[in-house]
Parts: sequence; structure tokens; C-alpha cells
Amino acid sequence: MAVKHKITIERCRRLFSDSGLSLHDLGVRMGYPERSARNSAWQFLNKTSDPRLSMLVKFANAIGVPVASIVE
Repeated sequence: MAVKHKITIERCRRLFSDSGLSLHDLGVRMGYPERSARNSAWQFLNKTSDPRLSMLVKFANAIGVPVASIVE
């Protein structure tokens, strides 16, 4: 994994932790169905090695931060 992608995901994890949201709530806010919201959010935060910009936008919108706070 490239260093910049690792830093981006680490920022996402920190922002998620600071948000106070549950994984389920994050997943729902990112647009995942209720049944898979928790698992999908977990996969994004823990299994994604090269996040697409569209996913970062969904994540940023879900927690209410500008995308610029995630990417450089």
C-alpha cells in the first residue's frame, strides 16, 4: 500500500473515532442498506487499501467534514 493511501485511511479512522458514530450509523449515512451498513463501513475502514475518491466523498459527507480534511 502506498504511504499516502495508508495516511488517508488512518485519517478516516481517526475522524470516524472522533465522530461518535457507530459503524452502523456510518454505513447508513454512506448510503449502504440497513442490513449491510455496519459490515460495509467496517470494510471501508479496515480492508480498503486504495480508497476511491467517491468513497472518500461519501465518508466525508457521512461524518460532516470537508473532503479536504481527508486528502491532501
